[in-house]
Amino acid sequence: MDDFKRMAIFAAVVRHGSMTAAARSLGMSPSAVSQQVRQLERQGGVTLMHRTTRQLTLTDAGPRSYAQSALMVEAAELLALFQWLTT
Repeated sequence: MDDFKRMAIFAAVVRHGSMTAAARSLGMSPSAVSQQVRQLERQGGVTLMHRTTRQLTLTDAGPRSYAQSALMVEAAELLALFQWLTT
């Protein structure tokens, strides 16, 4: 479950364009968001984004990881909607 959570957080960072905006949308602190993304990178053994104080840019591995993460988030949202509609 932690892996899925980290993937969802990474997808939110990419979608929102910053750690701060993603943190705001997720109800988390920017520091917690950053820690979760770093842990995802550590587990995968790959850097997903370059960070500066002003900007985030995806590495070569970032777009593919984002696509996979976003797809998993979308599937989970659809499953939750289906379960809600059928109960």
